[in-house]
Amino acid sequence: MAPLTQATHRTFLSRRAVRATAAAAVLCASMALSACSKDSTADAKPTTTSSASSAAPTAASPSADPQSAEKNAVLAAYTGFWAEQVKAYAKADTKGTELKKYATLDALGQIDIDVARMQKAGTVAQGQPTHDSKVTALDASKKTPDATITDCLDISNWKETKAKTGQVIPFPSNQPTRYQTSASAEKWGNQWLITKVTTHGDQHC
Repeated sequence: MAPLTQATHRTFLSRRAVRATAAAAVLCASMALSACSKDSTADAKPTTTSSASSAAPTAASPSADPQSAEKNAVLAAYTGFWAEQVKAYAKADTKGTELKKYATLDALGQIDIDVARMQKAGTVAQGQPTHDSKVTALDASKKTPDATITDCLDISNWKETKAKTGQVIPFPSNQPTRYQTSASAEKWGNQWLITKVTTHGDQHC
């Protein structure tokens, strides 16, 4: 299967060469991509003072990254996009998915093409890809804020199979299964949407 892409995005289906949309995963970051940060709390050790007035409140330290919230929102959209794509490929049908919630029509075009080819060939995609994604650029000052996501996509456990028999269609011998993928996103209203996914099959990660 060729690199999942948005240009030949996930053409992993016809030629087993999918070059996003797209990711995410996203299946999330790696499609296990995690869009939400974990909060951690620590129990403070009580101290005693001779006077209540001697205890002063501690000022909250500023965030190391002032764009952290927006970056998390971008990754959440990427994760959702890939999760819904995996659902669509698992049944060779976009019906019943929420792809339009996470991506623009341009980004979804290749998925529609891939699904149509899968239906004709009688194949589906079983398993799911994994991700190691991060936001590498974000400009929230624009009228339409935009961002770039860089992902290390691993499709080794996302395989095309015959829908009726479950027979796995092997990857071509020259097919990389772990490679760099980039995605573009824009904020429309309050929602980040994936607008384009591009795979870089020659850039292993």
